[in-house]
Amino acid sequence: MTRPPLPPFTRETAGQKVRLAEDAWNSRDPEKVALAYTPDTYWRNRAEFLHGRDEVTAFLTRKWAKELEYRLIKELWSFDGNHIAVRFAYEWHDDSGNWYRSYGNENWEFEEDGLMRVRLASINDVPIAEADRKYHWPQGRRPDDHPGLSDLGL
Repeated sequence: MTRPPLPPFTRETAGQKVRLAEDAWNSRDPEKVALAYTPDTYWRNRAEFLHGRDEVTAFLTRKWAKELEYRLIKELWSFDGNHIAVRFAYEWHDDSGNWYRSYGNENWEFEEDGLMRVRLASINDVPIAEADRKYHWPQGRRPDDHPGLSDLGL
């Protein structure tokens, strides 16, 4: 099984890979998202260390049970060979109705088949007022005409 686009990446294919990842995460389907990673994938997400798809699936299930109305935008930062760096921001609220915008950076490493072997993420949460939200599309994939991070000044 391959997961195009495949490394080594060009600016175009790295950008496609980033958008495909954004779309998958906006689906909030842990099993679907986990299929983009190698069976023995290694993650560092904030202070949590994960090994393998089963741990990734469990993590994402917990994440999206807590981070309600989750909407994400990713943007390509850099790429080289089988590596991609992205920056991202997502908005969500907790079960008390408190809104947050979470900002972060990820470093990705891919196998030849296009599956991600390593994901290293650093993320910070900033409380925001509901009126300060910038992501208003219906749950799911971000519309193609919705501004990206740079366009939004994020």
